[in-house]
Amino acid sequence: MFGGVAAYLDSIRARDPAPRSRAEILLYPGVWALFWHRVAHRLFGARLFFLARAVNHLSRWLTAIDIHPGAKIGRNFFIDHGFVVIGETAETGDNVTIYQCVTLGGTSPDNGVAGKRHPTLADGVIIGSGAQVLGPITVGSRARVGANAVVTKDVPEGAVMVGIPAKPTLVEAEAWKKDFVPYGTPCSELYDPATQKLELMRCELETMRKRLDDLLAERAAEGRPEQRDRA
Repeated sequence: MFGGVAAYLDSIRARDPAPRSRAEILLYPGVWALFWHRVAHRLFGARLFFLARAVNHLSRWLTAIDIHPGAKIGRNFFIDHGFVVIGETAETGDNVTIYQCVTLGGTSPDNGVAGKRHPTLADGVIIGSGAQVLGPITVGSRARVGANAVVTKDVPEGAVMVGIPAKPTLVEAEAWKKDFVPYGTPCSELYDPATQKLELMRCELETMRKRLDDLLAERAAEGRPEQRDRA
């Protein structure tokens, strides 16, 4: 048991440069929010819904973090600071990091039938501060969502999403291969809002070029039999 707790605290220390010891991490509201959620989730699974909600209410009051008892949270989950809301049908993989003021929110199904309403975060996802991830979408493993982004569609593995609505940016392979990038996105001109439109236009241009090359290749392939017949 204590080995598991120590490993969890070390996983947080690897992602946060601020703490000087494991004991300091034990004061983090995100750590306590996860502890109380584990208790509430077991009660929820036992269909003791009122008790689960009571534990959830206490946790929210103590930590300013609201994790619905029904949410499924993976290993080494880390919330850095508070004011985070995670909905009932949200799911996270392992080693997910979420910063302050993030919402893993739901959408109302058009047919009125309850079901999967909240997002699923795969392993190693990072959600930047103030981001809103909404609906029954999937955020691929090692993807990063920048600060204040609004994500309403599936996110590919390893993508970096910024803006409203969130769109992928061009990221160098060296940056994608890093084990962990604090705060979701590195600080560089590439992620400056003033240059985002230019980066998106470059991305669209590359897509158009690839499509044009494919069309030219198809046209060339179609023309070859005709040349043979004439010969």
